[in-house]
Amino acid sequence: MAEKGPFSVGNGKSTMAQSVQSGLAAHSAGAHSVLQDGLSFTPLDSNSDRVVQPFPRSPKLQRKQAKAAKPSQEQLSRHLEELQAERSKTEAHIQSLKKRNTDLSRRTEMMKQQVRERFEIVRAVLKLDEHAVLDSLELDLRRTRTRLDQVLKNWKQHQDQVIKSINRIQKALSESSAAEEDGKGRSESLSPKKPDASEKEIRLNEERFEKLLKTLSSISRNLKAQLQRKTLLLDSSPVVIDRQTCHGQITVTTGGRGMSFSGSGCSGPEHPLQFDQVCCALGSSPITAGQSYWEVDVRCCSAWAVGVATTSLQRKGRDKCAKLGRNRNSWCVELRNRNLSAWHNDRHVACQGVGQTPLGKVGVWVNYDKGQLMFYDADTMDVLQKFSAAMTPVFDRAHHQFTEPLYPAIRFLRPPQNQTWSNHLELCHLNTL
Repeated sequence: MAEKGPFSVGNGKSTMAQSVQSGLAAHSAGAHSVLQDGLSFTPLDSNSDRVVQPFPRSPKLQRKQAKAAKPSQEQLSRHLEELQAERSKTEAHIQSLKKRNTDLSRRTEMMKQQVRERFEIVRAVLKLDEHAVLDSLELDLRRTRTRLDQVLKNWKQHQDQVIKSINRIQKALSESSAAEEDGKGRSESLSPKKPDASEKEIRLNEERFEKLLKTLSSISRNLKAQLQRKTLLLDSSPVVIDRQTCHGQITVTTGGRGMSFSGSGCSGPEHPLQFDQVCCALGSSPITAGQSYWEVDVRCCSAWAVGVATTSLQRKGRDKCAKLGRNRNSWCVELRNRNLSAWHNDRHVACQGVGQTPLGKVGVWVNYDKGQLMFYDADTMDVLQKFSAAMTPVFDRAHHQFTEPLYPAIRFLRPPQNQTWSNHLELCHLNTL
């Protein structure tokens, strides 16, 4: 039976309060007794100094902890060997990385030297050609001077004869009276000399010089274009047409790079990736990172569109979702009615810097990571249009952050009335050698 304790409220005592206290104390004591008998639970005493473990661990766990707390000599030796081996591997790997770092610098210097040698060869060729051109101009000058000196000599001889004649006449005038008396006076006539028509032809060959300057200007432009193009060619890779995406009236050549428009559609089953209404085709290799460059020969086509498209470009129907440049999933430049324009998200601008000569090849460069896309006149390397998230005065900048794979895209456009359909477009084989 548990003991009863006093229960006081304020300064007085109540019989009812004592009764309630007795009942609560009895219930508490009974519950405490049950816990002691059934669970062997030792209550925590805040005044006690000893450590109480309410749930003692098993002997097996205690032995395991004791064993782990104090490893054996064998375990220590084995662990030491492992750490020493790991240290050796780490040191060897660090030395390997340092060697690679040194090799990178050495290899870079070797490549720089090779580049300098190549450019030195180019400069030497240019220098030789410069000397040859200057020598030809000097030779033209010597030839012209020789002819001019001969004419000048003839005129000087004529001048000397005129002076001599003047002197004789003056002398004759002073002696005229004596000559008249003697009857021996004589007069000599000197026919005047007129400039020869051939003298006007004695001049430098300026027509040849003008042709030379035009040739050098053309070479300079082409050289500048080729030097710029060489960097883009470093990012080029073979591009072929995905036959599964081709419209039924497109015929792909054996090499997989050319596509022609045929009046009759193919009789085979329609592929899920095939364009069924828009006369379009995509490349087979996706662009998912880095930089990429390719060119399309458009000389044998009067109306075309060249660009890139994402995987989600619609393939069925004729609405804007399936046409290049008329949606958020594609970008292109297109030639229609002899007007070249750039399209994206159903907005367009006229391409600037396009010459009078029709385009022969269109270059397409993609920097996937930076969201940049540029179209070039591949013959002159003039920029036709640039799409970028940083510079988009017309197009929505949010659409130029590429988040899906990009594919090369080519489309035949309907030509003007009274003209036949465009015939042939081809992905160029870029030779980087």
